[in-house]
Amino acid sequence: MPVILTQIIAIELGLINGVNGIFRQLVYQEDSVSTDIISEEFSKNAQYVHRPLYALVEINKSKIECNLEQLQSKLIPIPVMEQTFRVDIGDMLPKDNKPKSNRKTLLSIKRRALPLVPAYCIATHKSQGQTLNKVVIDLKLPNETDDIAAVYVPLSRVLLIKPSKSQLTEIE
Repeated sequence: MPVILTQIIAIELGLINGVNGIFRQLVYQEDSVSTDIISEEFSKNAQYVHRPLYALVEINKSKIECNLEQLQSKLIPIPVMEQTFRVDIGDMLPKDNKPKSNRKTLLSIKRRALPLVPAYCIATHKSQGQTLNKVVIDLKLPNETDDIAAVYVPLSRVLLIKPSKSQLTEIE
């Protein structure tokens, strides 16, 4: 599955925000499910969710010169990243539960996720600065738009412009 990296992992290795790759495998922590929880309460067909450690992503533009141990060339482990952020929940609380003082009601949230998003399709603006082997472009612009850049940018990203057979018959 094509994916785009959403965080900077290592600038010097070319593992930066916006780099394209191909998702190959999700590697799980082997001991993330304890056998202690298996009991008669759960059916024998129960499926246990293992904690992911990293994703193996094929990134052709990475600057890793040697093969990583036991991995194919250009196959890079992308770790699960943890982010912490704060949210003011004061506006979400009912009026009678709000604190009397003017202090903010902050909630600290931790999130663990792979820094990857699917990239089966991308917007015109996201394609800027990329070199793509193949593209499919919807050339029909919305009625209010007369922005030629909406057509030019994706067309200029592809290495070789070659219409498909159906497009050639449509032109004829």
